[in-house]
Amino acid sequence: MNHPDPALFGNDPWWLIVVKAVAIFAFLMLTVLAAILIERKLLGRMQMRFGPNRVGPRGLLQSLVDGVKLALKEGLIPAGADKFIYLAAPVIAAVPAFIAFAVIPMGGEVSIFGHRTALQLTDMPVAVLYILAATSIGVYGIVLAGWASGSTYPLLGGLRSTAQVISYEIAMGLSFVAVFIYAGTMSTSGIIAAQDGTWFIFLLLPSFVIYVTSMVGETNRAPFDLPEAEGELVGGFHTEYSSIKFAMFMLAEYVNMTTVSALATTLFLGGWHAPWPINMWDGANTGWWPLLWFTLKVWGFLFLYFWLRATLPRMRYDQFMAMGWKVLIPISLAWIMIVAVARGLRNQGVDEMATVLFSAGAIIALLILVVLWRSARGKETRKPPRQKRDPEVFPVPPLPTATTKERADA
Repeated sequence: MNHPDPALFGNDPWWLIVVKAVAIFAFLMLTVLAAILIERKLLGRMQMRFGPNRVGPRGLLQSLVDGVKLALKEGLIPAGADKFIYLAAPVIAAVPAFIAFAVIPMGGEVSIFGHRTALQLTDMPVAVLYILAATSIGVYGIVLAGWASGSTYPLLGGLRSTAQVISYEIAMGLSFVAVFIYAGTMSTSGIIAAQDGTWFIFLLLPSFVIYVTSMVGETNRAPFDLPEAEGELVGGFHTEYSSIKFAMFMLAEYVNMTTVSALATTLFLGGWHAPWPINMWDGANTGWWPLLWFTLKVWGFLFLYFWLRATLPRMRYDQFMAMGWKVLIPISLAWIMIVAVARGLRNQGVDEMATVLFSAGAIIALLILVVLWRSARGKETRKPPRQKRDPEVFPVPPLPTATTKERADA
């Protein structure tokens, strides 16, 4: 395998660090432009209509034109808004989405202008916790945007997002714990190295299911897009935003989608490792090929986002919060105990624990899917029982010829 030497991190010349940072920024921006266009086209096909097909050849320039249009629109500020926080909120939402990608491994060792370096900006012993912390900051932009707008509905959308992100970040963090226990490290490059033989999606399937559910809730995407539910909150926290400020919120949403998809690829799908049967080729994980496998896996998760948006209706808020607190978190805690016991027995020399863990994980993952399905459907509203009436009493309307006293008695 072409795993980078840990000594490479921190020893790159300054110009190479700048080149890699600009390359990551360009990768994310191009991914966002392509994701918006592909999502609109896929939603159109899934709903038996045409997607964008006017601007550019077959509508390929639609995302670029939309960005230019938003940038040229007049930026309005509500009269009752806190101006400084109102303007800072989109920046606070967008910047953490970019910095979280700094520790994502996109490939192994390569040669750039004669220098051996890793296709990763940097790494650290607690890289995954750094990603979790960076993505958590983004919710402050949403909350502050709702509060600073000086309007009721954006405030309610911001508060919803706070409760939603906190609830699902707990489940997301617990899904990481099983990976840390089995890999023995929190470093992203170390976790990929631990998946040389078997990807963690097979050994830690319940953690994967919990993480995928949590990442959709974390990014406020359908069917969990409750902070911007049009039915009761108009546009949600960004109702009062326009022009480039609104575009920055959309940019933050799609970059966050890319970041959590890349993290899912790193933790559970072997990162930049080539899938079977391509990995049987000796050169599959060398040179620049790993960047292709990494990008394809990330786009697989982005397609999952698009598919969910076209397929599932928005959940009720009580169903969504109950799913996080009553389903995902308790199952995550139980699964962590199972993984810890299996890891301890493996350290004692019990080699069969991988098979036992795989079997137990498949059963628990199936249980999670069943519970999630039932939670998504919700409880059927029961009709109130009919009140039994005395069979001897029949309400009779007053007759037209009855007197006033007779009508009153009736």
